[in-house]
Parts: sequence; structure tokens; C-alpha cells
Amino acid sequence: MKCTSYCKLMMLAAMMIGTVTTTHAQTETTLNEPEAKQTLEVNGYVTGKKGEPLMGVVVQVKGTNKRAITNEQGAYTLSALQAGDLTLTFHYIGCKPEERHFVLSQNQRQDAQLSEATEMLQGVEVVGRNERSYKNTRTFVGTKTATAVKDVPQSIGYVTKELVLDQGATTVNDVVKNISGVNQYTFYNDFSIRGFRTTGNRNSGNLINGMRAQTSLWKQQSLANIERVEVIKGPASALFGNAAPGGVINRVTKKPLAETRRQVSTTVGSYATFNAYADFTGKLNPKGSLLYRLNLGYENTDSYRDLQGGQNFIVAPSFSYVPNHRTQFNVDVFYQQYTGKIDRGQSIFGDGDLYSVPISRSLSAANDYLKERLMNITLGLTHKFTDRISFNSTYLNSSYDEDMQEHNQANAYVLNADSSQNNSRILMQAMIRKRHFRNNSFNNYLNVGFNTGRAQHTLLVGWDYFQTDLLPGTSALTARGYLLKNGKTTTKFNKSKINNYVLDADGNPKTNVPYFDLNNTTGNSIKDISKYVFTADEINPYRQYSHGIYLQEQLRYGPLQLLLGLRQEYFTDILNKQRNNETRTTQHALIPRVGAVLTLNKQINLYGTWVKGFEPQSASVQSNPNTGAPFSPEQSQLFEVGAKSDWFDHRLSITTALFHLTKNNTLYNAGDAGNPDLLMQVGEEVSKGVEVDVAGELLPNWSVVVNYAYTDAKITKTASGTEKDLGMQRPNTPRHAANIWTKYILRHGPLRNLGIGLGVNANSERFGQVGKRANTIVYPGYALLNAALYYRVRSLQLQLNADNLLNKTYWVGGYDKLRSFPGSPFFVKATATYRF
Repeated sequence: MKCTSYCKLMMLAAMMIGTVTTTHAQTETTLNEPEAKQTLEVNGYVTGKKGEPLMGVVVQVKGTNKRAITNEQGAYTLSALQAGDLTLTFHYIGCKPEERHFVLSQNQRQDAQLSEATEMLQGVEVVGRNERSYKNTRTFVGTKTATAVKDVPQSIGYVTKELVLDQGATTVNDVVKNISGVNQYTFYNDFSIRGFRTTGNRNSGNLINGMRAQTSLWKQQSLANIERVEVIKGPASALFGNAAPGGVINRVTKKPLAETRRQVSTTVGSYATFNAYADFTGKLNPKGSLLYRLNLGYENTDSYRDLQGGQNFIVAPSFSYVPNHRTQFNVDVFYQQYTGKIDRGQSIFGDGDLYSVPISRSLSAANDYLKERLMNITLGLTHKFTDRISFNSTYLNSSYDEDMQEHNQANAYVLNADSSQNNSRILMQAMIRKRHFRNNSFNNYLNVGFNTGRAQHTLLVGWDYFQTDLLPGTSALTARGYLLKNGKTTTKFNKSKINNYVLDADGNPKTNVPYFDLNNTTGNSIKDISKYVFTADEINPYRQYSHGIYLQEQLRYGPLQLLLGLRQEYFTDILNKQRNNETRTTQHALIPRVGAVLTLNKQINLYGTWVKGFEPQSASVQSNPNTGAPFSPEQSQLFEVGAKSDWFDHRLSITTALFHLTKNNTLYNAGDAGNPDLLMQVGEEVSKGVEVDVAGELLPNWSVVVNYAYTDAKITKTASGTEKDLGMQRPNTPRHAANIWTKYILRHGPLRNLGIGLGVNANSERFGQVGKRANTIVYPGYALLNAALYYRVRSLQLQLNADNLLNKTYWVGGYDKLRSFPGSPFFVKATATYRF
């Protein structure tokens, strides 16, 4: 990376000052100590495994304070050294320490090549990832230590920032197709992983840098400051406490780098899409002990759905202080502000099919709005007492504020006077709501490495605490149902008491909120909400907190590795906090984890795992008197075997997994027309299948991602064994799902630096949610063709992405005829990225 003129001037000034200082010191030595020994110099270059220069390596004379930091070319110089025995140490985050011992008798050169240290005792990513490909070599989230993905006895899927850029992706929902077994559930921050739902508003399914945090349910999470997206498949309760059974999505934020990188990009595309991003990183002081990274984002779109445009602002600075090779401190800040609307999906005619209504039609009113504000502040400390003992401590403060007004379908069609269903009129409701969440997450653990004979041990002992508060002031007003002559409303219609209802001109019961007529295209107009009859929804403040003590042993003996984990979890609900009817409920669980990895050769590892999971029911469900609560916590168990391998000089990774996942105590809607909030627990659900993931490079200029999943996920036990849901494939879970993406760059000839990307994403049919609903639906399978063109001119990359190239109509998921979620039609976008 070339220096700017300002940078060069600063470097020249520093050199001049250094020269003057050195000359002055030498003059004083000559005058005062005429018999001083001759001083010598050692210089050299430090590179990585592939010969790339490493900037920011600490080169130190062992036993002294004399040290140097490598520059952009990986070069260093140590001056004023005395002749004699000398030992140099080389330290770089993410690499194994190196030593060079030699006899210094004259000026000489000492080069070093450092190798990655995936076994380093480090539990948090303080300094950024240097890899620049679709393949990710190591993970922290699978074991809370820097472990090679290949050595984790559980399937971990990931998407790197390089793949995000090449596919022109902007949200997590855009990229989960690249991970086997993961599918969108709705338009929201909402996924199906191995057949089980994971949502953003429940902290059990979403992690940020391995920490639990509150996120929005309604809006998909931006990738503006994300290094990679990881999915730990299966329950991860042994490490994180209450965790979704299908898997946990972890977003790893971009961290500071010791080398200067600056990048800006802008995207324009269909539906008035305009996105702009900036990413700057480097050193803040000459020594390289203080690093920074700043990510900025602006996202705007009108959407292919009526009235569903939105704007998103993101500011995400990050700082790392690395005073020496043993201590690292990180501050990570993320601020996001979103303005738009909630898209409740597509409603179709009650006697029609999915194609009976345009996929563009939403039921929002012009004066609806959603305003969200999200703030995360993370403090992380890692200290190595010795090369074998380290301590990690991370604190995350997360806040989420929601202000919304919306019109949405009341999950029913309007009833006529004779109680028959009007298949073209959607019963609507209006809601005004404000919610305020505050979360605190604190995680501490000690890593100790030691040997007993030929066995190598990494012992982890930890304690963590998580607390979420729904604050006072959280409240909602809802207008729903049918109007009564006494000025009140009701959600039910009884034709035998029709004289109690207000009737419209046709003699049918009049709705409180005007219904949405699918035959009338003016339904998205401004609505006068002052005419509605609102009732207050009871949303009482609550606090949930949990703390766990956990122990983990990673043992390596020759080609065999064992992972043994045990966690004691305590989870407490305080409902109606600080009210007269405050209640406190505590649930606890002992959660084991056992895994093994067998190294067959340098390329192939075999693995197996058994782990249990624990997920308490949400406080909103437990505190709602209409749901039938209290409910027992969800429990899960995973058996998994598979193989992980690296090929083509470790450029390409392949993971194959076979799994059997069981879950108990899932909540489903009971289908009670008189009480739409009533829930029931099913006895058992089983998901089993096979997954294959391929990521990396076939050649240095040919990148590829391939995945396939066969998922057989069913309800196997119910209350009576006669329910419609018994034996059905779980909602929004395709039995077959496959994806391929490949990029090829021409390196020679007149078309040098021209690239092409091509991908196919396919899913088989999926059921809506669930068989008990009168309006259940099946979403057809689909195969989408995506393509991209790339061209690089020095530091500028131009790319054109075309998604759904054949303009197929498809649905990413949904519930029933009243709430389905169609995917985007043909979408084109052009991106310019400049690095300097």
C-alpha cells in the first residue's frame, strides 16, 4: 500500500529526528566514553506462510526493551546492538512466536517466516482476519479458543466478507443460502436452521462476536461492518447457555488491522437502491500498538413490495490496543438507525392460490412507520500470563428501541352476516407500539494449556452472565375486530347476536379497522386512525437473566482430539417487574458436550459429537395470560458425525455432516378461534439429514462455494397423536436445498482482470405454518440463476450483479394464505469499490 504525501512527510520527519537523536547520542558517547564498544545492526524481512509481507510484527531482543515493528513491506531494523550472543523474538497476532539465536559479530540480516497459530490461547478476535478468500481457516465461536475449523467436532458454516462483496449482498438473509441447512423463514431477521426456527428478537439464536445481544425481529441485519457470518449448527448451549436447537448465527465484526487498508464502495440498483459504505483500518501510532477500524454505511431502497422502502444508517468504529504480544484490549461500537415499515407479507384470496395476488402487494398504509435504534458497545480484554495461560473478559452493552405504527392482517378473512368467509376481504388491525430493551452480557474465562506425557491439554474454565430488561414505558394500543353498538369491540362474530353489532350498508358486521379489499388497489392509502377504537395491550416490564459456569477440555493425543464440556445454567424470569404482582421463576439445566476428532492424514479429519440444548420459553409468552402459560423449557439433543478436509494446498475446504436432532416442548398455536393467542406444546420433533459444504479456491483465480442439505424434519409426538401436524415436514424447511456459486478471474491476455460469477440457488417445496391452520399452504420449489461481472482497473473494481436472472416467481417462506413472503424478482445492481 503506497503512502500518501502526508504520510511520507511524517516518515521523513521521523527519520530526521531519529537521525539527529542518534548522532547526538553517538557524539556524547564518543566524548564521554572513548573506549565504547562498536555498535552493530540487524535487519530483515518477516513474511507469512505464503510469503506475504507481515506489517506490525514485534521484533524484540530477548531480555531487553529494545524492539522494532515491521513496516508495510515486512521490513525491520534494530540498531545500536552490542556484539555477542543474541536472541530475537518475533510476535504477531494469529501466528506462532518465533525465535532466532545467533552470534552477532557484524551487521547482518535475519529474516523470519511465521506460521498461523490456530492453537493459540486466545478467545476473542481483537485484531482482524488477514485471509482474503471464501475459505475461513479458524473460528473462536466453536470452542471459545482460536481453533482450526477443521478441528471443531461440530459443523460450523460461514460466509466471508469476500463472498459477501462478490455476491453484492447487504444482509444476513442474502447470504445464508451459502450455508447448508439454513433457510429464510420470513422477510424478517428469522431463519430455519436444520428445521428449527431462530429469530432475532430472541437472544438464544443470535450472537455478536460470540456474545448474546438483542436484535430486531423485523429488519434483516446489515453486513456493513461484518467480517463473516458463522452458523454453529445444532444446540450450542454447552458454551452459551440458552440456545436455539437448530443452530446459532454469529456475526463477527470487522476488527482493526496492523496494516493500512482503506475502501469505499457505492451501489445503485433496481427499485431505487442506493448503498454507500466506507471501511478504513490501520495504525494510530508509529509503534502499531494502537489500531483502529471505522465502518460507515448508508442503505436505501424502495423495494419490490409496495410501500416497503427504508433507510438505514450505520456507524461502527473499533479500536484495539496491543501494548505487547501478551495483552490486547478492544473497544467495538455499533450504532444503527432504521426508518421504514414492517412488511407482514402477502395475503391472497381465500379461495385462490399464491399467484392470485401480485407479489408486490403489501397491506401497509401510507402513514405506517417503523423506527428502530440499535446500539452495541463491546469491551474485550485478552491477557496471556504465559504462552500457555491466558484470560479473556468481554462485556457487551446492547440497547434496542422500537417506535412503530402499522396496519396488518388480523390472521383472518372478514365474516359476512351469515358467518361465511369473504375470501377477498382481509380483516385488518392497527397497532401503535413503543418498546425499549436493554441488555448486558458479561463473559469471563481462563485458558490453561499443559501437557501430560504425549497428551496436550487446553482447559477452559468460565463464567458468564446475561441480562435483558424490557423497560417501563413499553406499551401498545391495538384496534381490532368488529364494532359493537355499545361503543366497544370484539374479535368474535356471533350471527345469533347480530343485533349487538354495528352493520355496514350491506348488513354485514362492520370492522373496527377498514378491511383490505384485494379487488381494490387503493388499499395502501393514508388511514385516519383517530376513528378507530383502540384498547391498551398489557405489556408489563420484565427482566430475564441467566448465569452459567462451564468447563471445557480440549485434549490432543497423537491423531486423536477430544472435546469435553459441561455447563451448569441458571435462568430466571422476573415478570411484572416492580409491580404488585411481580413473580420470579428460575429454571436450571446441566448441559454436557462430548466431541472427538480423528486426523486420518494432513487433509482429512473425521469427527463425532453429542450435545444437549436448553432454551427457556420467552418472557412475552410466559407473561401473557392468554397463551396458557406457564410452559416447560425447550430441550434438545444432537448426535452428529462427519468429515472435514482441506485440499489444493489448504485453499479449499470440504465438510460433510450426518445429524440426528431431537427437540421437546415446542410451542405451537392451538388453533382456537376464540383465543388466537392460545398455545400448546408438542411432545417431540426430530430432524435428521446430511449436509455438504465446499468453500475456497480451486485455483488462485477460481473461487467456489457449493452446499447441499437433505433435511427430514417432522413432528413425531403430539398430545393425542391425531393432530394434523403429526408426521408433517416442519414449517419452511425444504427437504432438499442446494446452492453453488463460482467466480473466475482472467489473469492474462487482452481481457486480463475481467471476471465472471455464476450461481444457482434451489429449494424443494416447503410447508407453511402449520397443519392446524385453516388456511395452510405449500410453497413451491424453485431454482434461481444469479450472475455477476467484475473488472478491476488498478485500485478500482467495478461489478455488475444480476439476481434471479430468469425472473422466477418464488416464495422464501411464510405461514399461510394470509401471510406469505415472496422473493425478489429480477434485480440488477452495479457496484464500484475503490481501495487506497
